[in-house]
Amino acid sequence: MPAAGTSAKSDERRRAIMAAAIDCFAQKGFYGTTTHEIADWVGISQPYLYRLYPNKQALFAAAVDHVSGVMTETLVTHSPASGGAGPASEQALDAARGAYAALVADRNILRFLMHANCAAGEPLVGQAVRRCYAKQVDTVRRLLGDDDAVRRWFGAGMLDNVVAVLGLADIDEPWAHVLTAG
Repeated sequence: MPAAGTSAKSDERRRAIMAAAIDCFAQKGFYGTTTHEIADWVGISQPYLYRLYPNKQALFAAAVDHVSGVMTETLVTHSPASGGAGPASEQALDAARGAYAALVADRNILRFLMHANCAAGEPLVGQAVRRCYAKQVDTVRRLLGDDDAVRRWFGAGMLDNVVAVLGLADIDEPWAHVLTAG
């Protein structure tokens, strides 16, 4: 159901803008993407885009918040919860990594997240990136049970990011095998 004061069409347009923003920002980053490009991608005017988002930072921050929500939903839906008691099982950690890997198999999501980290010096973007990390820490702690598991998760996730964005599964080189083993 659409939010109060909106129509199904405007909600659909907002979803299209968010998808276009994520795709555009994933390709060229915060600094290389213009709001004009995003508006063109969706087939709307730039002034209409600015009616919804007052500036590029606000749009980018909204995209970070959106991706953060998708990440949380993916982890919660596909990961067995440990109930928060005791250390996480390797099975739970592996299931969470599998859910994350499936999400970032769409390299646009992964590239977008990397660009978000790079643009964290922008005030609104930095706030959104920190909210995203805080939400992921809380989610992973809830699913895996302790702070050591959270640190292992983020360490493994950073390695998974490098493997995915560089396409190392398809590289037949000794150094790539070291990073993809396991």
